Amino acid sequence: MNIYEEYKKKLVSVEEAVKIVKDGDWVDYSQCCSFPETLDAALAARKDELRDVKVRNAISMKPIQVVEQDPEQKAFTYNLWHCSGIDRKYVDQGRAFYSPMIFRNCGSYYQKKFAPVNVAMILVSPMDKHGYFSYGLTNCCMQEMLDAADHIILEVNQAMPVVYGMECDHIHISEVDYVVESDKSLCIAPSSAPSELDKKIAENIFPYLYDGITLQIGIGGMPNALGTLIATSDLKDIGMHTELMSDGYLKLYEAGKITNKKKLLNRGKGVFSICNGSEELYQFLDHNIDILSAPMRYVNNPETIRQLDHFVSINGCIAMDLYGQVCSETSGTRQISGTGGQLDFVTGAYMAEHGQAFLAMSSTYQDKNGEVHSRILPKFTNGDVITTPRTQAPSMVTEYGVAQLSGLPTWQRAEAVISIAHPDFRDMLIRAAEQQKIWRKSNKR
Repeated sequence: MNIYEEYKKKLVSVEEAVKIVKDGDWVDYSQCCSFPETLDAALAARKDELRDVKVRNAISMKPIQVVEQDPEQKAFTYNLWHCSGIDRKYVDQGRAFYSPMIFRNCGSYYQKKFAPVNVAMILVSPMDKHGYFSYGLTNCCMQEMLDAADHIILEVNQAMPVVYGMECDHIHISEVDYVVESDKSLCIAPSSAPSELDKKIAENIFPYLYDGITLQIGIGGMPNALGTLIATSDLKDIGMHTELMSDGYLKLYEAGKITNKKKLLNRGKGVFSICNGSEELYQFLDHNIDILSAPMRYVNNPETIRQLDHFVSINGCIAMDLYGQVCSETSGTRQISGTGGQLDFVTGAYMAEHGQAFLAMSSTYQDKNGEVHSRILPKFTNGDVITTPRTQAPSMVTEYGVAQLSGLPTWQRAEAVISIAHPDFRDMLIRAAEQQKIWRKSNKR
């Protein structure tokens, strides 16, 4: 049987494909832009005939029908490796549950059978002449997840770009149970416009950057502001090695700032593991020989990052305390995002010979009643999850400056942290530091 005959044999209606799911199964949607929208809707339509089906996903970018159509969770339980804005609402409503993980280890959870998979459903690009489907925008932990699956269903979409990979970037028609076809638009995450605070924070980081660095940045207003600064600067020959590729990188490629020529590892190639952004970004990646996807176990491995001598990691956080503990995923016990790869990159950047890591946030936030609160706390007491421990706290950044914390005793840490707090809260923080015995009497006020 040739590949086209095999494809035709395995091509079924979406309703037929999801019949493979049975009570008690674990169904995996992979992550981000691999979300199989058509299959999800068809599975949700079986809500009255299924029970105790557990669905796993991460960073949902469209409403999830197994959640939307089953509000009482009689048929489906939705589980998340990482939370988007949509997911945060689901978790707030008790309609989704977070699975704590660290990104470099995520694939091993499948390999070690901590994360069972009965049915995998993923979005892929159309089959090529050799019978292969590209995973497109999501490499991540895809291969480990598929290797663990009892059954595999592909949702083929013409819009999914073909992305070349270092490894684990495609699957053959012979390895799948069913194929369905869809014409849904891909999940997108348009760049948010940077605020004035974002711009100020970016300006505080910019002086630490120089020609030839390899850059990892997160997603959001501040990375976009930093991208604009770099794009309009004299910096050159920047490299890309990142967990998540967003529109901030597209801006740098278009400005000719990213060449990857100075990288000691994967020279001449930009490397990422997952991508979400605009349609323009996806079109840029399609058949782009200059960029490679790679598994998260490689991209986020501190040993990999160590080999990128001039590595700079820039990510966001939610709050920190006077000891240097950093929370980047919860507000109290409320799940906001996830651990993701923050600790991976903080660790790897420290190991790199000239590496630098920055964790950035605004110094304050305003609650729904209009009251202003400091993001720098005396200590964490409300159940906030510590993402980066004080033993690995890197350079912290707010609109008031940069505080480098590595190697500092508690009194110096407290002084450095308070120096980047909002002025309205500094006296309170000093009093707290004194009470907590981490304020030296001769410290400046």
